[in-house]
Amino acid sequence: MKVLVLSCLLFLSIGINRARANEHDPEVIRKQLLTALKSSKTTDSLYNALDATKHKNALITGYMATLQALKAIHAWNPFTKLKYLNASEKTYAEAVAADPHNIEIRFMRFSVEHNVPGFLGYHKNLENDRKTIIEQIKKKNYKEEDTDLIRTTVKFLIESKRCTATENEYLHKQLAALK
Repeated sequence: MKVLVLSCLLFLSIGINRARANEHDPEVIRKQLLTALKSSKTTDSLYNALDATKHKNALITGYMATLQALKAIHAWNPFTKLKYLNASEKTYAEAVAADPHNIEIRFMRFSVEHNVPGFLGYHKNLENDRKTIIEQIKKKNYKEEDTDLIRTTVKFLIESKRCTATENEYLHKQLAALK
């Protein structure tokens, strides 16, 4: 699971040239998330910093959900792992409710759910997230500077083998157009 979550989060670092001073800058947070993959201390520190934010936007809430999933990876006790996964699921639901068309939030949740073993029952949003991501890509509901994020998202969707033949055909065309 750790390797699969790592691949999902690697997309977050694409296009980062330098971190800006603002601690809640998505580029800074994405870079810290990569460190958090290997460090429970960084995971806890970043989670606590984001949790202390007075006015959390949907993306910050989505990052917090991802950090909760990382806490599950770092935990050694199976019950603690499940506790963090349950918390992550609830936090993702809040983030999606606050910004249902945000590709990055949907992709983070899709990535985590895709990589959690099926028998745990954390796959209930996969189809909806996949469809929403593709719909938002079709609508070009992203900024030009997010092209690398979209490219990585499209690649991940194709590699996940969770898309229909028609969706895969569209995604392959999108991928070629994004190069």
